[in-house]
Amino acid sequence: MANTYNIPRLLVAAPRGWSGKTTVTVGLIAALTARGLKVQPFKKGPDFIDPSWLTKVAGRTCRNLDSYLMDRTAIRRSFIRHAKTADIAVVEGAMGLFDGVDLAGSGSAAEIAKIVRAPVLLVIDCTRMTRSVAALVNGFANFDSGVKIGGVILNKVARSRHEKMLRASIAEYCHVPVLGAMPKGTQFTIPDRHLGLIPAHENESLMEAVRQIGEAAAKYLDIDGIINLAADWPGIEEDTVVTDPVEIKWLAPHELPAAKGPVVGVIRDRSFSFYYPENLEALVEAGAQLVEISAISDQHLPPIDGLYIGGGFPEVLAPELEANVSFRQHLREQIEKGLPVYAECGGLMYLGRHIHWEDKSYAMVGALPLEVEMLKKPQGHGYMHLEVLPGTPYFPPGKIVKGHEFHNSRVIDLAPDCDFAFRVLRGHGINGEFDGIRHKNVLALYNHIHAVAEPEWAHRFVNLAKNWRRGK
Repeated sequence: MANTYNIPRLLVAAPRGWSGKTTVTVGLIAALTARGLKVQPFKKGPDFIDPSWLTKVAGRTCRNLDSYLMDRTAIRRSFIRHAKTADIAVVEGAMGLFDGVDLAGSGSAAEIAKIVRAPVLLVIDCTRMTRSVAALVNGFANFDSGVKIGGVILNKVARSRHEKMLRASIAEYCHVPVLGAMPKGTQFTIPDRHLGLIPAHENESLMEAVRQIGEAAAKYLDIDGIINLAADWPGIEEDTVVTDPVEIKWLAPHELPAAKGPVVGVIRDRSFSFYYPENLEALVEAGAQLVEISAISDQHLPPIDGLYIGGGFPEVLAPELEANVSFRQHLREQIEKGLPVYAECGGLMYLGRHIHWEDKSYAMVGALPLEVEMLKKPQGHGYMHLEVLPGTPYFPPGKIVKGHEFHNSRVIDLAPDCDFAFRVLRGHGINGEFDGIRHKNVLALYNHIHAVAEPEWAHRFVNLAKNWRRGK
């Protein structure tokens, strides 16, 4: 017998990227939480930066829903698992609503809306547009009968006359309500850099922008209408009882000597912050205990049995990373002794000899025989398919690992005898042909995985940590 979960929900989407989805989503969540509602945020597709803002505003960890990496059942269960204790769930889309990886729209935000059966709140950039907005709304409303456009947000509206014309056009020609109109203005935007928005944790002063956006959303959006839209929707049916997510208890330094299971350190600071929460939870479920580490302020590694270094912006914090000489030296020594280390993207950059950026060079850990150069344009961007080569302990040989990459860096001066872990079937990786450098028990790669799609990874990582712990 199927279980029915009644979860008020909606998906915020747009006709194209850079229409203001994130700004509207952040503002909407801020306005909802200001009313005392518990909001569970989600982000469609692979992304670390937008979720950091949604997490900050909602006070609940944002989760990613990716129909390219995950199957429909995994997406539905993940959605229910994290939204069932909230008052409302808000999913932020990506790119245009129907944009996917192929002609059928695979991996699109529309596909996520179908899987979780959520109505769509369509954000339209109304710059230099009046009556044509009705044609645009009707096109999206009638393109796919399986997707319900429940309401429209007019964004970047010039003045009251402009807004009246837009509203009148939609009222005359469409059967979709307008649920808000945001005026144009730089005060309603979040600053960005080369990989998108600046992560929320990096600069607390940016929260002033969020405060202004939240106040504007409360003023200019029909919050009651949006709540009613989200609530007036059938429940989600699931064959099994969906369990609660595992709780992560970060160990304090004084607790490490008494830790019973393997301890996995996670470098989480301003330079390394790109972690899917499910990856950390998967490590805990596999038996690991986690401790938070800073490559900027800690002088050495604590007594750990494994180390996870995620992505981030090590180039931005390169002077501070370089200045922490004792930490870099200690990490290099532990790597040479066999410490299991899994490093993604920014972690790969950090483990090399130097990062070259803006005509300067910064010394990094030096555990891997490579240099990293920062460029202005992305060197790898999109989903990846990797074939595991023999000798890679984190994955079985021959397995096809799915993930994604998004980096403006490229590897240079790579030692000719380096040991690669993957053959690239889709994507770029390190050199267009291979990804992943193996050294001792280190695996450093550009590919980001998601544990919901690759659950075996955590168990293999924790087993390596257990073996290292026994052999110390």
